[in-house]
Amino acid sequence: QVQLVESGGGLVQAGGSLRLSCAASGRTFSSYVMGWFRQAPGKERDFVAAISRSASTTYYADSVKGRFTISRDNARNTVYLQMNSLKPEDTAVYYCAATGGVGSRTTPRTYPYWGQGTQVTVSS
Repeated sequence: QVQLVESGGGLVQAGGSLRLSCAASGRTFSSYVMGWFRQAPGKERDFVAAISRSASTTYYADSVKGRFTISRDNARNTVYLQMNSLKPEDTAVYYCAATGGVGSRTTPRTYPYWGQGTQVTVSS
């Protein structure tokens, strides 16, 4: 198992940037595919980005492509989400997730391990 803790959320004006971090406690961090999801009030939890075990492949939701960048540092047991050109519609609680199994990388059910979430609020 792995424990995940997100940080870096906050309040930012539209057009600004934030970098989220997710620190993992497990000793086998490099064996997990890592993902970021977000959930706005009254809405379902949606896929944002994912990164392969070796960081050789990344995936993004169309809504964030070109603005967000996911990365990982396996030596530090940390995954990051760099968010640029933020929009009010990016406002949500952002969750880090990990999976070592087989399934859709864009589906929350694929990920058995989750962080507590960090709030991102983008003002207009």
